[in-house]
Amino acid sequence: MSQPLDGATAVVTGASRGIGEAIARSLAASGARVALVARSRDALHTLAAELGNRALAVECDVSEAAGVHAAVATIITAFGGPPRILVNSAGLFHPAPIADLDAAAFDSMLSVNLVAPFRFVRSLLPAMREAKRGHIVTIGSVADRTVLPGNSGYSASKFGARAVHEVIRTETKGSGVRATLVSPSAVDTPIWNGLTAAARANFPKAEDMLSADDVARAVLYAVTQPETVNVDELRITRS
Repeated sequence: MSQPLDGATAVVTGASRGIGEAIARSLAASGARVALVARSRDALHTLAAELGNRALAVECDVSEAAGVHAAVATIITAFGGPPRILVNSAGLFHPAPIADLDAAAFDSMLSVNLVAPFRFVRSLLPAMREAKRGHIVTIGSVADRTVLPGNSGYSASKFGARAVHEVIRTETKGSGVRATLVSPSAVDTPIWNGLTAAARANFPKAEDMLSADDVARAVLYAVTQPETVNVDELRITRS
């Protein structure tokens, strides 16, 4: 039986866990060959082995420009060209009041959540434009337009990512390249692991959060629309 993404290729960053893993599984199950980009070697290769010939494991620390450059070169060589779908999902979350937030933590969130997606887009967009085909998906957050206490670094990165998405959409309209922002409310993933009880108290309980699969379904919906349709933005919350 044919699948909606048969013959398609995709790149998912942060693919070794959480939202990225769920998206990678969903795209692969729908027929795409997926480049799994992550720095967690063991989890990455375990997932790649599970997905079989639909997966390509690409170890990469997305916070490093050289790592992104090497990953993109590997992916283009393996796929024989640019991917049809790019999902920027890798993310860092270090909530803390501004007075307590270490500058290095602030910088790391901007690097992973904002600069790294730009680097992937910058590296792949020209070839997508030339092919007159491609879909760039940015995983946003409720924090990309809502200010929350303790979220100075995370909100700064996500507000920025939303702005970059809107510029991408403006610049690619009519080119054959599509762009979608998927912004979920709190999602139950390992990103919450390691937070103190005090930090967790400011956020919903796990049972009141979305699941990673909820976000993956939103992404799949966007990328399987007819090529004449662009889903500009999807905001999803727990009902």
